Formats: sequence, C-alpha cells, structure tokens
Amino acid sequence: MPTVDGVDRLIEQYQLGLEEFVKGNPEAVKKLFSHRDDVTLANPLGPPARGWEQVTKTIEHAASNIRDGEITSFDVISKLVTAELAYIVWIERQKAKMGARQDVTPVDLRVTMIFRPEDGDWKIVHLGARRRRRGPVGSRTVFRTARPTVPTLCRYPSGFPRIV
Repeated sequence: MPTVDGVDRLIEQYQLGLEEFVKGNPEAVKKLFSHRDDVTLANPLGPPARGWEQVTKTIEHAASNIRDGEITSFDVISKLVTAELAYIVWIERQKAKMGARQDVTPVDLRVTMIFRPEDGDWKIVHLGARRRRRGPVGSRTVFRTARPTVPTLCRYPSGFPRIV
C-alpha cells in the first residue's frame, strides 16, 4: 500500500529529475508521471496537455528550450497526503538559459502537483506551473495571468454544466 514516505520519495525523485531537466534532459522527470489518459500538464513553456502522449511531448518540448540550468530552491507552501491522493504546492526557483538566449535567466514558478498511487507506486497525475514576475525586494510578487474572457458554458463528461 502506498504511504506518505512514498510521496516524499516521489517528490525527492522529481526534484532530482529537475536538476537534469533544466540542463535539457527530460527523461528523469517523464518517468515519474502517470501514463494514463487522465494525466495533465500545464506549464509556462507550452499549451496544457492531457494524456500520456501529449504530456510526454510537452515535457520534451519544454526541456528542449532550457539548458545550462540549476535549481536554486524549493519553498513548500502546502502539502497533504491521503491514502488515495496527495498534493504539494511550492515555489520553485531556478536559473537557466532559455531558448536561443545566451544569458542565464532567473525563473520563479508557483507549482502545484497532484499525485495518486498506481500499481503500488505514487505517480504525478497533474502538474501546473505558473511563472512569477520578480519585483523589487519587499514588493509583492505578481503571477502572470491571462486577460479575463467572456464566460463560456462547457460540459463535464458527467453532463453537469459549468461556467468557465
């Protein structure tokens, strides 16, 4: 049965995998994600992805745009583990060369990950990351957000309408 220790091991493996990811190698991170159809990824380097095939392509694309990087810190905001589901929210600080740029760019991300046990091991079933803008010391950090749009009616698979 998956345990709290299993979640902590997955988080540790993910953080170690990120050290390779910011150098352009996505393999250690990819293997920690669920391979099921409901896995999702929303990162600042590509469109949201759903399903293992799209998620793996998005991870590879993101890693191809990062090189010579390093992770500088993780500041955990919140973490909860139950027998069936777990999540963590943290601020991830890194610096890397992005795209064709030759200068090292500092990047702060607010990251939310959701985990679940699959076949005895915990897997990442959702990762959402949003880039933070850095401000002067003592100022409030601002997250980049999309402009508000007109609400749209959509339907969940269960058929219940929701305004988004």
